[in-house]
Amino acid sequence: MDLIAQVRKNAAARKRIIVLPEGAEDRTILATTDVTSHGLAVPILLGKEAVITARSKELDVNPEQFRIIDPETSAQLKEYVNTYREMRAQKGKPVSEEEALSTMKDPLYYGAMMVHLGEAAGSLAGAINATGKVITAAARVIGTKPGIKTASSFFMMILKDRSFGYEGILVFADCALIPDPDAETLADIALATADSARRIIGLEPKVAMLSFSTKGSAKHELVDKVLEATRLAKEKDPSLQIDGELQADAALIPSIGERKAPGSTVAGKANILIFPNLEVGNIAYKLVERLAGAKAFGPVMQGFAKPVNDLSRGCSVEDIADMVAMTSVLAAD
Repeated sequence: MDLIAQVRKNAAARKRIIVLPEGAEDRTILATTDVTSHGLAVPILLGKEAVITARSKELDVNPEQFRIIDPETSAQLKEYVNTYREMRAQKGKPVSEEEALSTMKDPLYYGAMMVHLGEAAGSLAGAINATGKVITAAARVIGTKPGIKTASSFFMMILKDRSFGYEGILVFADCALIPDPDAETLADIALATADSARRIIGLEPKVAMLSFSTKGSAKHELVDKVLEATRLAKEKDPSLQIDGELQADAALIPSIGERKAPGSTVAGKANILIFPNLEVGNIAYKLVERLAGAKAFGPVMQGFAKPVNDLSRGCSVEDIADMVAMTSVLAAD
């Protein structure tokens, strides 16, 4: 299964509007050619029209293939300012009109408000902005999904050995965002990752809550956290196939899973691995990427009420186009 090709195909079938707040950035401009020529999305670039148009021509990109909005002169700016002030007041964190105006002129916040109001299906930034800024704007304007308190991230690990996971694809979470999740947050990560995997791959999630213990083989407060997270996730979604605590070999190898966790619908068959903290998750995905020669696609953000994604500042033009497609696929139908 060529995951990225499938994501692109699914995105082209939907062709949603995706807003790109870093509209004057060269790689972002160049990526619009791939996005529009393959029908992956309808891109909106944020920034000063004269600057984006001039730079597009210098890069030999047709500026007519995308729409440009300047947040500072937008006809919707006043509406966005009022909406933002109402949102902050409802959360008990009122802001002045002057502060709200300054905030909404920021392309990250303007783009997030477009998504919040349904004027774009998703937002993608991070080529020149730090992850913290991208996430903060999304958290303040879009917020998280009902029942999910914390946004998180996941990687799609595309393995050479297709016997693992779903046709060689394993979903790892969280490997990039939440350093030390408590049990409730860990449950949120599991639920959000299962939903993301369904949307992107169409698989039936089999979620393994990983630990250094399998079914009571060790006693420790860290094991207790994973057990509690598993219980909370099952309580929130009784239909989800999720099991824990499981060691990695019990989660992935059928013979070991059957021996260590007999009767489990997940052990030995897991396609989603939830790590107990960021330290473990980050180390694991890098080891699998380097030692097993896997392709790591991500991190992809999840848990927000509507799709927002963050790019690496070292991203390529192709990376941006692929993440535009991913952001589109994650949008609700």
